[in-house]
Amino acid sequence: MTKKPARAEKSAPRTRIQREKREEILQAGLTVFAAEGFRGATLDRIAAVNPGLTAIVSLRDREALMGEARLAEAALMGGGPQGWLHGIPVAVKDLVDVKGLPTSCGAPFLAGQLARADAGIVARMRAEGAIVIGKTNVPMFGLGGHSTNTVFGVTKNPYDPTRTAGGSSGGAGAALASGLLSVADGSDMMGSLRNPAAWNGVYGFRPTVGLIPREGVPGTPAYGVSTLGPMAREIADLAALLRTMSGGAFTGIGTAPKRPRIGWLGDWGGAYPMEPGILALAEAALAPMQEAGWVVEPVAPPVPRELLWDAWTDLRAFAVAQDLVEHWRDPEARAQLNPQAVHEIERGLALTGEALARALDLRGVWLAALDALFATHNALVLPATQLWPFPAEWDWPREIAGVAMDTYHRWMEVVVPASLAGLPVLGMPAGLGEQGLPGGLQLIGPHGSDAKLLALARSYEAVIGPRPILG
Repeated sequence: MTKKPARAEKSAPRTRIQREKREEILQAGLTVFAAEGFRGATLDRIAAVNPGLTAIVSLRDREALMGEARLAEAALMGGGPQGWLHGIPVAVKDLVDVKGLPTSCGAPFLAGQLARADAGIVARMRAEGAIVIGKTNVPMFGLGGHSTNTVFGVTKNPYDPTRTAGGSSGGAGAALASGLLSVADGSDMMGSLRNPAAWNGVYGFRPTVGLIPREGVPGTPAYGVSTLGPMAREIADLAALLRTMSGGAFTGIGTAPKRPRIGWLGDWGGAYPMEPGILALAEAALAPMQEAGWVVEPVAPPVPRELLWDAWTDLRAFAVAQDLVEHWRDPEARAQLNPQAVHEIERGLALTGEALARALDLRGVWLAALDALFATHNALVLPATQLWPFPAEWDWPREIAGVAMDTYHRWMEVVVPASLAGLPVLGMPAGLGEQGLPGGLQLIGPHGSDAKLLALARSYEAVIGPRPILG
């Protein structure tokens, strides 16, 4: 009886193109999920884990996905041109169009409306060989920092399913932490990448505004307050997805200074209230930075907290109002808007030209202060959140450490300094607190320093080690 060759031998790359492509994939830290190696394992894991998390929504038909996986394997074994995402499942944030899938944005009046074309970032991921399996959950229109909506429900935290996974890229963060995805796209206006990165123990990168084109993605780029960005469990994967999402504008991780000087801003001189343990966890995470050769030193707050908040809330409200006013003017849709959306739209519509001019002037003061800071420091560090993941049934926290929150988003104020300036900022894991809940840091660089910032992050990652897959 003739012995059949082992499957691994039969599936091994046999051409120079295949060998080089497989090596590129392995260097990115990812695994090929083509039909034979895949065998539906990712879909099986989603079926087992996702019902308890609601991280992935609008999941496509299994047989259709397995058919695409078999085609991906055939192409790989045939030696055809392959991208670094070849055969890898991705799920796209439910604010971004994927042809043939609904873009609900967490709004009941948009649920079930199928997109007619791929957004630009989706087309670029497909061109690299990705298989789009569904969407990742968000709060309505990405507002609120807690991924809950009346269409799909609430996304729960893999570290503790009674807690939130954050938002607005909460579905992406939870899917990464639980091993449902290897990489994920996200977006960030007010911490929508950094908050879920911190609360799910992964990485989320808000690049310099403008680095990633927004074609086909809803949202007014007014005043540069919002951007798309990648999320991953490893820096190499994060950089690879950033390269794809940017259409090649980002070419790769740069070189970090030998002795980078980092400014630690802490709680902004006591201005930002923080739950017990948050600041201590962040300060403990400075040790790996120093172990990596960084010089970390305290920096006094360069501008008052309220200057940033006043400028930010006006510019944010103006941008959101431009995006969502059509729904507010539709009586049926307006009745289904959540309080967060109503707050932003009505505030934005009430703004005067004088108020916007003042907000821009205040931002100018902050930009000048940043110029001075970055003249002496390579990067700045802040905690990524002001509290631990809160109970999943809440809409938003009403107080932090006894301090009342006067808006639905004041509890996220620590992310405002980077957002207001449109700077590149990486959300990084800082470890676990006493209750076993994760926290994170923000590593902020000057405008256009994306490659150098990720080089710094790679040296931090080398010290803290790989991110775990929960469950």
